[in-house]
This record gives sequence, C-alpha cells and structure tokens, in this order.
Amino acid sequence: MITQEPTAVPSSQGGRGNGHEDVFLRRQFEASQERNAFLEKENQELRKEVGRLRSQVASLRAHDNERKSLPWKKIQCSMDNENALLLTASQQKPPPGKEPDQHRPEAERVPKVIAVPPSPAPPPPPPPSKSLARTKAVRRVPEVVELYRVLTKKDVFTGDRPNPAGAPAAEFNRNMIGEIENRSTYLSVIKTEVVRQGQFINFLIKEVDSAAFGDISDVETFVKWLDEELSSLVDERAVLKHFPQWPEQKADAMREAAFSYRDLRSLDLEVATFQDSSKEPLASALRRMHTLQDRLEGSIGNIERTRESMMKRYRDFQIPWKWMLDTGLIGQMKLSSLRLAKECMKRTARELQLHSNGNGCLGEGSILLQAVRFAYRIHQFAGGFDEETIQAFEELKKFRSG
Repeated sequence: MITQEPTAVPSSQGGRGNGHEDVFLRRQFEASQERNAFLEKENQELRKEVGRLRSQVASLRAHDNERKSLPWKKIQCSMDNENALLLTASQQKPPPGKEPDQHRPEAERVPKVIAVPPSPAPPPPPPPSKSLARTKAVRRVPEVVELYRVLTKKDVFTGDRPNPAGAPAAEFNRNMIGEIENRSTYLSVIKTEVVRQGQFINFLIKEVDSAAFGDISDVETFVKWLDEELSSLVDERAVLKHFPQWPEQKADAMREAAFSYRDLRSLDLEVATFQDSSKEPLASALRRMHTLQDRLEGSIGNIERTRESMMKRYRDFQIPWKWMLDTGLIGQMKLSSLRLAKECMKRTARELQLHSNGNGCLGEGSILLQAVRFAYRIHQFAGGFDEETIQAFEELKKFRSG
C-alpha cells in the first residue's frame, strides 16, 4: 500500500516537494516485501499461540466437569456414613451378666433400635431414654438433613444447566479463540501502521509544535486540515500513543477552541437571522424564541464558567483567546439576542392589535405579561436595549391596561 502524502499545510510554511516517483515506488515495494515477511512470521507465532490456548481450554473443560460431579460424591459419602451408623446401633446387644429388659425397672429400660435398610432419607431416630432426656436437651432433627439434601440437589441441578444464552461450551470456546485471533491481528495492524506512517506522523508533530495563530478562524482551518490527515490512520489514538513526542495537549486544546468557536458562531448566526412568520401560531413562535434564548444563555454560561482556565491554556499554546471576552464573539452573541426580544414584542403587539376588540378572548393580559418578562430577561442578559428594541418596547407599552 502506497503511503498517502499529506496535503499542503494551510500556513505560510509552503507545500512539500513532489519527489521522484520511481524511487519512491521502489522503496515502497521493498518495504512491502519486508512487511509481508514480518507478517508471515507473526502469523506462525499466532498459530502456535492458538494451539496452546486450545489445549488450555480442553484442560479447563475437564476440570470443570470434575468440579460439577464433586457435590454428588459428597452427598453419597454422607448418606453411606449415616446408614453405617444406624446399622451399627441396631446390632448392639446388652453386655453379658445383665438381666433381661423385662426384669429391669421401668425407668432403666432402653428401647430397642430397629435396623433400617439404607434409604436416601433416614427414618426418625428412636426416642431417647428418660435418663438421657434428663441429662441432655439436644435431639436430632431429620428435617435439617432433608432440607440440606434438597437444597444441595437443587444447586447441583442448577450447575448442570446450560448457560442462559443457550450457547454450548464449545461455541463459547470458539468465540473466545476467535476474539483472541482478531485482537492479535488488530495489534499487528497497529504495529505495521506505526512503522509505515512514522515519517508522516513526525511531519505532523513538527507542524503542531510550530503552529501559532493570530485569529481563531485560522485555528479552525488548521484543525480541519489536521483531522483530515489523521483520518488516514487505522486508529488515531492507538497509533499516536507509540509516539511520545506527539503534542497531545496542544492538539486537544486547538480542537477544543476550534469546535467551541464553530458551535458558538453557528448559534449566533441562527439567532441573528431569526425570522418570525405571521402564519405560525403565536404559542409556537414564542416557544421557538424561548428555546433559542435558552440555548444562547446556556452556551455563553458554559464559556464564562471556564473562561479563566481556558484562556490560560490557550495563551500557553499560542491559541487566540480574545474571542471569549465580552468584546469578542461572546459580546456579539449577547447583542444578537436583542433580535429575539424585538421579534417577540412586535409579534405580541400585532396579536394584541388584531384582537383589541375581542373582549379579552385572547387573554391580552397574559400574553402581554409573557412578552414583558421575555424582554426583561434579554435586557438583563445583554445589558440593555438598542434603539430598534426600545422602539418595539414603546409600541408594546401602549397596550398596557390601566
């Protein structure tokens, strides 16, 4: 792939020479051969890595199956131990030389233990003797064992279920291996891009470092050119992080200034060219005016809250900053809001004039109050009215009742 030459820099430094195309193409061909050999070696290493990962996945799968079968083994062992204890207790006999149970006192008789065949749930144990009941208040509760078995069995069954997505383990393993392969390919492409575009990026580094502007519009033009040049990279951030000398802070500051200026200028143009239509209902027209004023106040408020810190950064990077003052674009936008106040008062006055004999069906007092509130809001925001706005206000005052 032939490296795309950067377009001319929009500054006084001049363009780049055309060069000899045949020598350039020959060097590009040799570089492509070297890159192909490098990529072939990378592919061989990646195949070995994939084989190793597959063997690890198979080992993990076998370990997982063994882990799932372990709870059943524990349950079976516990059941065998309980059955063995019951069988041993049933085979115990009274020691020699003792009287049979029928000749013993009633208080000393011990009930015989009946042998119980092995079963998943053991039967209730025989009642203890009266002497044992007097010395200890502890007894076995079969319900505890039964509940434990039920919950353990439920947990084992839950562990054997397929995953909620319904994808088998083999499919998940294939997806994981595929993701690793894609990631390795992506990193390989980034490394190749760093080598191939190294000279081009070093050229951009010099341009950004030496950039100095006298007007904010020049910054906007330079940022537009810079973004077009960087768009030829596969991944701008991933490639540029391999160049520690890249002036990231200055580039970000220039972009921030250019984009903020562009958005504010676009909003100022929208406010300055606002046109009211008599065909549009009054409520809809007033809503559009209020929305524009909200956007205007919000944008200027954001700039004014961070103006001091932003101006300091821009001065350090030789970026124009005076447009942020009230004597620059910010002040111009505040004066542009007077158009909204003038259009609002004129439209309200026309509506009141058309319905002056309508016995108040339009709600003259209500819409007059809305217009005065909006005019007062812009008066405070812009710091006053110009002559045209004052004239519109005088016309609106004529409809004041009382």
